[in-house]
Amino acid sequence: MCGGVTGTDHGRVRRFTPLAGLLLFAPVLASGCGLMPSAEDKAASVARDRAGRMAFVLRTSTSLERAEDLGRRASELNNAEVMKVTGTSTRDRGGVQIIVRVEGRSSTFDNQDIVVKRCFEIGFDHRTDDQGAPPQVECPAGAPLKFGPWPKGAALPSEARLRKAVPAVPKGGRADEAKIRAAVAGMRLDPRITADYLTVGDTVGVSLTAAPLYTNTALDCVLVRVAPGKTSVFVPSRIQRMPGEGGCGPANAVNPLPPPH
Repeated sequence: MCGGVTGTDHGRVRRFTPLAGLLLFAPVLASGCGLMPSAEDKAASVARDRAGRMAFVLRTSTSLERAEDLGRRASELNNAEVMKVTGTSTRDRGGVQIIVRVEGRSSTFDNQDIVVKRCFEIGFDHRTDDQGAPPQVECPAGAPLKFGPWPKGAALPSEARLRKAVPAVPKGGRADEAKIRAAVAGMRLDPRITADYLTVGDTVGVSLTAAPLYTNTALDCVLVRVAPGKTSVFVPSRIQRMPGEGGCGPANAVNPLPPPH
């Protein structure tokens, strides 16, 4: 218990020598009662803060659901070692739990480096994006887990290939959506690519989109505008390709959005 030191004992005054007083206060100093935290405590606090930031990044910047994918993504974060992954998917009961080992550094009053490693368990559940700071847990035995490379996503056709495959329309003519659909189907594209079409007047817009496999980043898409006398093939700006911006829709092919400022 922290507090003052009494000089009486059942009514009798006790006298202390300087040495006796120092010995009396030694346990208080060692316990850190009311004093600054030790260098090791500071290093552990750094590790805890880092784990909290990792949890925030993993929960808010990815659309991952499978346990293996979450573990792989966590292993890519700076200063993180993935020690254990449990669960199958965030959509299953119980979700996914990942134990990461994080390093924290500090220094003593005489500039000696103090390095500690602490483990924290980060939980993932599809019902919420943020489940609070991860708790510290005992570090599992063994080396950190290793993960292979990410699977490759669908590759969109080149602009040159699309321009060659899609039938052009002469001036004064009218783009035929059915013929354009047949031309795109004949390219035998990766089935993971989504094709959307829109006819407005004499113009047909086509969008080919390959959604990112693992993150809420920009969509991968290419647009085709087939109009009388001119066929345009282009990729929207990154800002327009972000989820919710609509830049990868066929409407943007027919009437392209102005470039972002």
